[in-house]
Amino acid sequence: MKKSFVIAALTALMLPMGAYACTNFLVGKNASTDGSTIISYAADSYGMYGFLHFSPAADYEKGAMREVYDWDTGRPQGSIPQVVHTYSVVGNTNEHQVTIGETTWGGREALWDTVGIDYGSLIYIALERSKTAREAIEWFITLVNEYGYASEGESFSFGDPNEVWIMDLIGKGPGKKGANWVAVRIPDDAIAAHANQARITKLPIGRKVKVSAAVAKEQKRLEKKLNCVCNGDWMWDKNLIAFAREKGFFTGADKDFSYQAAYNPFDFSGLYVCEARVWSFFNHFSTEMDKYFDYATGATFRATGGKDEGEHMPLWIIPNRKVSVQDIKECMRDEYKGTSLDITQGTDAGPWNSKLRFGGLGFKLTDENDTTKTTQYWYERPTATQQTAWSYVSQMRSYNRYGIFWFGVDDAACSCYTPMYSCINHIPECFAEGNGDSFNFSPTSAWWTFNMVANWAYTKYSRMYPHIREMQQVWDDKFNTQIAGVDAQAADLSDEDARAFLTSYSCSQAENLVADWQRLYIYLITKFIDGQERKEENGQFKRNPYGNSCGPNRLPLPEKFLRMVAPEITHE
Repeated sequence: MKKSFVIAALTALMLPMGAYACTNFLVGKNASTDGSTIISYAADSYGMYGFLHFSPAADYEKGAMREVYDWDTGRPQGSIPQVVHTYSVVGNTNEHQVTIGETTWGGREALWDTVGIDYGSLIYIALERSKTAREAIEWFITLVNEYGYASEGESFSFGDPNEVWIMDLIGKGPGKKGANWVAVRIPDDAIAAHANQARITKLPIGRKVKVSAAVAKEQKRLEKKLNCVCNGDWMWDKNLIAFAREKGFFTGADKDFSYQAAYNPFDFSGLYVCEARVWSFFNHFSTEMDKYFDYATGATFRATGGKDEGEHMPLWIIPNRKVSVQDIKECMRDEYKGTSLDITQGTDAGPWNSKLRFGGLGFKLTDENDTTKTTQYWYERPTATQQTAWSYVSQMRSYNRYGIFWFGVDDAACSCYTPMYSCINHIPECFAEGNGDSFNFSPTSAWWTFNMVANWAYTKYSRMYPHIREMQQVWDDKFNTQIAGVDAQAADLSDEDARAFLTSYSCSQAENLVADWQRLYIYLITKFIDGQERKEENGQFKRNPYGNSCGPNRLPLPEKFLRMVAPEITHE
């Protein structure tokens, strides 16, 4: 049973309430059902419009420059030399199936800067220039070392058809170039996640990993170029520990250094609002996660007066079964259902189990008897959230020359993922930038269409969501069934013809899906108009014997809710 719809913590233990946006899940190639590597990402931000990024491959003259604009604000950041050739990019993957995702954790504010290249620009510049995940990491560090890092602390996911990596990165302070960073390859048989909290803790200090002569040569090149340490599947800034010690973020022996503790120390929200999402993801694929629940939800943190004690969740786990792309889609739709964190339960969910919370992630209340004491209350923050602009599940396939970028807009729980092949020549109009925005409605925009359905459903979520879920499953099954045949047809074509064929398929399916969702909206607003529920018969709204509409079903409020409001209602 859910004991409370909020969790309280003393303000002294809290940092100011932030956005706590975005979630990433990662799957190694030997942990997936088909040998794919998988990365998922939800881009969560109020006010962000959901569209599918696209930039075609291009050639440039020597000496050409690339303008850089802050991804969040559009603020000009300057320009950098352009490379002679860039690869095509669809969303957050490119034609070589390199994929990058991120989640923001903020961290030490003294290390933030606004000069240099921001996290979003780094993602798309690296995608334009990289054939592998390692190349993308190399571009990240090359650029921040030369121009500086103009964002807060971030976790990044990097993937290609053979491997997936997590990187934690934060700057060195205003006016300072370079970054404090660490990157680690996730084992091929493992899954991992990050959600607005740095997750890399101890580094392999004091144990040198043996590698082949070729790998050793490459690591020496990177160490010299990036001013870093390479140790097996680990890389980190050469001055990472010394810098933390100099700033007073860390004391002790190098072997005891933890990146997370030094650069993004836990507060209550970093656990309850962030690590809990990672716990929930792992909990889908492990029967051993109960022992981490109190830690991941901040209960241990509160009980110890704000101390980082208890066993941390691992950076990765070995799943108890092979993980499919469909599994990851469902994890992106996670609302903590079946756990005590279920966002659709509790007083603030209202009579019809809405996940919508007004006013952000929580609120503060001053003690009525002691105005010097303020308590911060936090709502649950699941992976699937109303402020998602867009999300994806990127399927990177070593057995196929093209990957699949499963793309959806708005709340993943109320949305559907459409297969966008990584090689397409253009994107569908329904996902195009400029087809509507956060302020201007467009009837042909996927983002507005899915928002109409979701926002109407939030008013009577437990009544309407089953209809959304049914439509989701129809389209999920359809796409999952079609892909093998589409792949087979593309395999017999030249690259040029295959790109054209897959572009046509991806675009037509996206437009068909949006048209179906528009019909779903019409159905839902017709069936549930004015707080009632129209009766149906044989797939049609029921009419009386004379052809007029039958009276609707008057939806009775749950008794539990009625008992809550009864004291405020006039009675006999």
